[in-house]
Amino acid sequence: MDAETSSAWRCERIVRLPPHHPPIPPRKIGVLLVNLGTPDDASPKAVQRYLAEFLSDKRVVEIPSLLWQPILRGIVLTTRPKKSAHAYRLVWRDDGSPLAAITRAQAAALKHAFGPDVVVDWAMRYGKPAIADRLAAMQSAGCDRILIAPLYPQYCAATTATANDKAFAALAGMRWQPAVRTLPPYHDDPAYIEALASSVRASLAALDFEPQALIASFHGMPQRTLELGDPYHCHCQKTARLLGAALGKDTIVTFQSRFGRAKWLEPATDKTLAALPEQGIKRVAVVAPGFSADCLETLEELDIRGRETFRAAGGTDFAYLPCLNDSADSITMLTTIMSRELAGWTGAQ
Repeated sequence: MDAETSSAWRCERIVRLPPHHPPIPPRKIGVLLVNLGTPDDASPKAVQRYLAEFLSDKRVVEIPSLLWQPILRGIVLTTRPKKSAHAYRLVWRDDGSPLAAITRAQAAALKHAFGPDVVVDWAMRYGKPAIADRLAAMQSAGCDRILIAPLYPQYCAATTATANDKAFAALAGMRWQPAVRTLPPYHDDPAYIEALASSVRASLAALDFEPQALIASFHGMPQRTLELGDPYHCHCQKTARLLGAALGKDTIVTFQSRFGRAKWLEPATDKTLAALPEQGIKRVAVVAPGFSADCLETLEELDIRGRETFRAAGGTDFAYLPCLNDSADSITMLTTIMSRELAGWTGAQ
């Protein structure tokens, strides 16, 4: 028996499993894309279930439960689902909600981006597929190292942190935990800014009018989140500044999706759209740099209601510019930033 054969024989003896041992899958690395969430369908009942989970998150509504839950279970969940279901029906696709369909497409496009030993999957913080379920599936597939990747360019406790919270809660219930990393915010990453600017340039070039203003609309957050130290507002401002510099034009930063009576980050997108025509700005384009995929807040709130608001105020030309979605620019950017976070794992098994 030569040395090579002897070595192989010894290795075989070392790894030989006892009888009836459960099968051990080959070691893999996991990448879990995470986005906000969506109801299962556009019915009021499905929207009610979704809102009950979403608005019960203490990261989202920072009001003591004893005060908030009676309000939520009372007027909010009895009146809001019907209105929201109508909005969802306006944007629902044959393959489901836009957010879920696009996130699924992003995961599919990244399937082979990191090599044969990396499994790419996707989950939603609220609704399905659930983060805990997909983490368990990854572990069953042999993933002993997982990158949790919330697809929020700008960090916010109500988005990035709560997605990580849910993942950590799932890990807390595992006896044998995989090693984990989390994707940092990428609001000022050159790869993100380049992809964003490329997408906006292409969208602007396809218009049949020249916008007088470019509005960068970000999801709103209560003003107190800024005062408590959340960096979200600053991240949004920096993204818009870098995007404007890349495009060679200024952007107007606004915040959308207010909820409740608390003071929210300003200026508000809807109020800005209503005021611009009086200032002589009657041709605008709106981009939503805080969203990695088009969803209810972009397709219905901006493209439908925002357009109506602007035109009702005297505006003549309005364009909503799509998110990065699963475009080639988006997939290249996601591959770049996630490969960086996988360094030391990939190629070193």
